[in-house]
Amino acid sequence: MKRYSCVSIGGTFDLLHLGHFDMLKKSFEIGSFVVIGMTSDSFATTRLNKRIHNSFRVRCQNLKAFIAKEIKSDSFEITQLDEEFGPLMFSQKIDCLVVSSETYTKGERINKIRSDKGLSPIDIVVVNIRLAEDGLPISSTRIRAREIDSSGRLLNLKK
Repeated sequence: MKRYSCVSIGGTFDLLHLGHFDMLKKSFEIGSFVVIGMTSDSFATTRLNKRIHNSFRVRCQNLKAFIAKEIKSDSFEITQLDEEFGPLMFSQKIDCLVVSSETYTKGERINKIRSDKGLSPIDIVVVNIRLAEDGLPISSTRIRAREIDSSGRLLNLKK
């Protein structure tokens, strides 16, 4: 497995689940240092049209605690994303982006923009999305709707 000096990953990281764990685990496995871009509250709600449960500050605290417990690393930083790609558009130190199978095309767009700016492309590592018991993707949206729990188990709320 190839190792990188600096890996990047991005997301809203609202209600943390197994899909987040898979992405973070892969990022820390292949990277000596991980830059985590987390969407700001305004970017998540206005530009991405997401309903978020937790504020940026709370999401940061939760993510730090999650990494400490599940990944056991302190070789990372969290940056606030007020736009789609953040530091990936100008950073010379980031050499890899970890994406889900759903967001691979964003990685390709990033490399196109980087190339247009005269920057080297970065490697893109794809992690398959984690599916819930019903075969659909685990997501914060589905957890918030109480369809599934953070492990992808179906919640039988019908009475």
